[in-house]
Amino acid sequence: MGKVYKFTTSPLVIGGLSVWPPVVLAPMAGVTNWPFRAICRRYGAGLFVSEMITARGFVEENAKTHRLTEFGPGETPRSLQLYGTEPGSLAEATRRLVGEGRVDHLDLNFGCPVRKVTVKGGGAAIPLKPRLLARLVRAVVGCAGAVPVTMKFRLGIDEDHFTYRDAGRVGEEEGCAGVALHARTAEQLYGGEARWEFIADLKSQLRIPVLGNGDIREGRDGLRMMRETGCDGVVIGRGCLGRPWLFRDLADVFEGREPAEPPCFGEVYDTLLDHARLLVRWLGEPHGVREMRKHAAWYTKAFPGGAALRAKLMTASAFADLERLAGSIDRGTPFPPAGLRLRRAKGSAPQKVHLPFGYLDRLDDDTPPGPEAENPADGG
Repeated sequence: MGKVYKFTTSPLVIGGLSVWPPVVLAPMAGVTNWPFRAICRRYGAGLFVSEMITARGFVEENAKTHRLTEFGPGETPRSLQLYGTEPGSLAEATRRLVGEGRVDHLDLNFGCPVRKVTVKGGGAAIPLKPRLLARLVRAVVGCAGAVPVTMKFRLGIDEDHFTYRDAGRVGEEEGCAGVALHARTAEQLYGGEARWEFIADLKSQLRIPVLGNGDIREGRDGLRMMRETGCDGVVIGRGCLGRPWLFRDLADVFEGREPAEPPCFGEVYDTLLDHARLLVRWLGEPHGVREMRKHAAWYTKAFPGGAALRAKLMTASAFADLERLAGSIDRGTPFPPAGLRLRRAKGSAPQKVHLPFGYLDRLDDDTPPGPEAENPADGG
């Protein structure tokens, strides 16, 4: 591997938050709860955003929604992603979150490509209507006070409907402290190649910080994205699934250090156990162990014998089961090189984006979609 040169840049500044290295963990539904964030924090600094909550669910005191707003002991800054489709609930949720001192940063999600959301006019469909988007952003920024607000969105719906420039403009005009662009369309879901050239284009259009998201699988990818696009920071999503040490590698390259060797199988399994302990602490047993199954698949991916081990992990119901399985692995097995570039995305095949009937006929309309468009789903 060649020499790593220090990337000389100022910290990412989002409102009153200074972030170094300029790395942000993207919210992922069912993944970025506080146990997962705690594991990632062990490997490097940055901004770690909680999984998305819906404004309506929070305002209506939904128990599951309120659980998702929980932060770990001493966790700071407390960063939360909020999603909503009408100004009233967004404003009220923001007033409560800020007024109760729950958050230090709010992120808005307008990139969800899931069919059950877009077909109701939510998620990635919202930026098609800039006036509606502006109403929603304004409702949050106006109630956030000193708490900085950012927003995340995609290139657009498909090749014929790019919306990222309008979305970025709205974010800047309505007072966002920064924006993040996932450089794929909703049609692409999480497959294909992220098109970083559009991150560079958005950066050239705005004065506020622009963060880039898409295809950062190794530390050097983050450095390359910033050099090629001029963006102010990078957003990490599925690239860290089963590999929280990606944040350590990013910290290394941004500081000019050669990234450390990937951990061997024993170290990976130790991390899996630590992660499981935190999930059990949060959710209890056996629910925390069952929650671990989705992560176990990624921790063991690409290792020899990983498939057989995963089959056993999927039947574990107690933490003791996970501990017993530790004795069945070869701890010294090196991390497989193929695992570094392994695509960790679900939904890799393109999909037709479904919108409400006649949605494209009135793009100047600022009428919010109904509550069914707030169906909680994966992020963007």
